[in-house]
Amino acid sequence: MSNFNAISLWSIVKLSPFKIAITWSMVIIENVLLILLPLFIGYAIDGVLAQETAPLFGFAISLFGLVVISVLRRFYDTRVYGGIRVKLAERVAHNLRAADVSAKSARLTMSRELVDFLENDLPALMTAAIQLISIIIILATFHAYFAMSVLVSSCGMLVVYACCHNTFKHLNRKLNDQTEQQVKVLSGKPFAAISAHLEKLKKHEIALSDTEALVYGFIFSLLFLSVLCNLWLVNILPSPSTGEVFSILTYSLEFVDTAIMLPVTLQILSRLSEITQRLNRDDESQLTKEGSYEV
Repeated sequence: MSNFNAISLWSIVKLSPFKIAITWSMVIIENVLLILLPLFIGYAIDGVLAQETAPLFGFAISLFGLVVISVLRRFYDTRVYGGIRVKLAERVAHNLRAADVSAKSARLTMSRELVDFLENDLPALMTAAIQLISIIIILATFHAYFAMSVLVSSCGMLVVYACCHNTFKHLNRKLNDQTEQQVKVLSGKPFAAISAHLEKLKKHEIALSDTEALVYGFIFSLLFLSVLCNLWLVNILPSPSTGEVFSILTYSLEFVDTAIMLPVTLQILSRLSEITQRLNRDDESQLTKEGSYEV
């Protein structure tokens, strides 16, 4: 296909690199403040018990700064990524001018998921990466065993997902194949065909959801074991303060909430890799005798 523009996450970033760099910078600042909150709470608790107000004021200032940065970033993100969605849709529509209406409609919708990833999921992934590294370092300051506990569970989590990566990609491919048929089915097929199409969509969605539930259930079990382990390991500390115990338990629970973002994001990337392959397909060479497209 002439003048074909390859679609990828990097090509989308290059549509507005400077604006995206600004929003990523705000994500980093927001997460630095966020990861420090449990530590500031621990200091504030110890300060209040010692009748000192300075740690409490420091905690209040950090909260205010977090709120301001979070609000500003979301105002900015909506405008930046809204413009990127328009540019990407124009590029995808140009690439798909040889495709039939059903495939074109489905792929235009799928292309928005790439921008949604940059706007919503990538900041969450950056949050996870920053917080995981910070949590491991902070827990290590209490005792190396606390850090080792969460590190071992995170490695186990990644191994579990790696074993299921190809399954996720296969299930997403089947779901997208069926989705591409929707406009065609709705426009000229009898009700029985429409009902069969919707049943197939349901079947693929259930298969994907069931796989996610089993994988994430197993992963959560691994992560919660690290929390229980760290709670038991508090006994190895010599006379821990209330604030120290609170910080250790809070960071351990925060680790669970943060670590689960890694397999969630990997699952999204599995879906996006299938979508980008679909968007970059040369449909002119895949036209069949009936005027439909191989999927």
